[in-house]
Amino acid sequence: MKNTLRLDRLLANFGFGSRNEIKKMVRNGLVTVDGTVVSDASIHVDPEKSIIVANGKTLNYRKFIYVMMNKPAGVISATYDARLKTVTDLLPDELACFELFPAGRLDIDTEGLILLTNDGQLAHNLLSPKKHVAKRYYALVSGQVTEEDAAAFSEGVVLDDGYKTMPAELVIIRSGLRSEIELILHEGKFHQVKRMFEAVGKKVLYLKRLQIAGLMLDETLAPGQCRELTPEEVGLLRGDGGQFSPF
Repeated sequence: MKNTLRLDRLLANFGFGSRNEIKKMVRNGLVTVDGTVVSDASIHVDPEKSIIVANGKTLNYRKFIYVMMNKPAGVISATYDARLKTVTDLLPDELACFELFPAGRLDIDTEGLILLTNDGQLAHNLLSPKKHVAKRYYALVSGQVTEEDAAAFSEGVVLDDGYKTMPAELVIIRSGLRSEIELILHEGKFHQVKRMFEAVGKKVLYLKRLQIAGLMLDETLAPGQCRELTPEEVGLLRGDGGQFSPF
């Protein structure tokens, strides 16, 4: 029974309806398992081996769910908050039924790529300080970002609490009174991008995460939109320890 799940709970979790609605489908003969009409909604089935059809729709079972979201500003990276909108509040109904959580966080005013999943091991690997998983950001910065700043970032800079960051890769897209940059970090301290620029006398005006390990934000996703990852994209997250060289 180890790999089996209760049928009504399984179908409800995958968005086929409430438990009561599933039971009604079963009573009406609308649910089959491996071609046989089911008469009891409480039976246990192996969703990895069985073909389950409810109301004409075949269950596409996935043990783990991986969702890419383009997080908008004003939304927090949490599963619940009594006052503020969270990333899980933005999930469509077909994904909201899973117990997804954000693998990592973005500040409330930061936009861009965030991963939601129910795979605790993958989330742990992505977040573990020992893994040094690379993350790439785009930022608009108040002040002229210079090659001296890039050199300082490559050595690591001392933050306001005395912590010296790991080396980071800073690429200047445009330098001026307002500068555009991309930055690759291999760690994730609190407000790190903003605090690194403060350490060199500048202020981040806008911040967007573009990439985690080998996974790049799908730019067709509008802020607040999301989609499941492809198997290939999941492979990028499981890959080579999170290193990449996009520049």
